[in-house]
Amino acid sequence: MTDDLDFEEIDPREAERIRRRDQEAEAEGRALLRSGMGKVFKQIQDRQRRDADELPARRRPKGRRGAQDDDAR
Repeated sequence: MTDDLDFEEIDPREAERIRRRDQEAEAEGRALLRSGMGKVFKQIQDRQRRDADELPARRRPKGRRGAQDDDAR
């Protein structure tokens, strides 16, 4: 991200702020790769799968669509 910027043309304080911002952003991405995070990810997926399995099955109406509308006319 900082490769596009020429830090020599920017105020030194601003350049350091940009470097810190980029370093913090990269640290958040690396945090997901820590050991143990795979287990957390699997737990999340398992919970979502369980929740999806517990949803009631949707019933389809019998007959063709709009049949009730024809009777009302």
